[in-house]
Amino acid sequence: MKKILIAMLLLGSQMAYAQTQPPAFNKALADSLDADKYGMKMYVMAILKTGSANITDKATVDSLFKGHMDNIGHLADRGKLIVAGPFQKNDKQYRGIFILNTKSLEEAKALLQTDPAIKAKLLDTELFNWYGSAALPLYLKHHAEITEQGR
Repeated sequence: MKKILIAMLLLGSQMAYAQTQPPAFNKALADSLDADKYGMKMYVMAILKTGSANITDKATVDSLFKGHMDNIGHLADRGKLIVAGPFQKNDKQYRGIFILNTKSLEEAKALLQTDPAIKAKLLDTELFNWYGSAALPLYLKHHAEITEQGR
């Protein structure tokens, strides 16, 4: 009985130790995500802000923002847009951010020109190279599991 108790304690301590250890390095996953040795990579961050266009027709504005939302979905489906989201109202006229899955500012500019609201200057952008976790794109596959939209 004493041996069984000792064996159970040893097993329990090994399980607790195993749970505190980071997962083993997965080279295939790191390579598939283009990760460097730190598990990081370059992206382009776009700060979206109020553009210079003065469009007052509500139907036109609504149409441009519908196209903007559709384009977000299209770029995300292609794996080019990793993060998108609005800011709360602020005094800098910043509207939101995109994190684009590209290292190239030129490619980012081309991707942004597929957005009707940006193309029409309803939104403008500031672009920055950004160094972040190469695993960032993996969260997207779980987003549909946690949203009730579209049900």
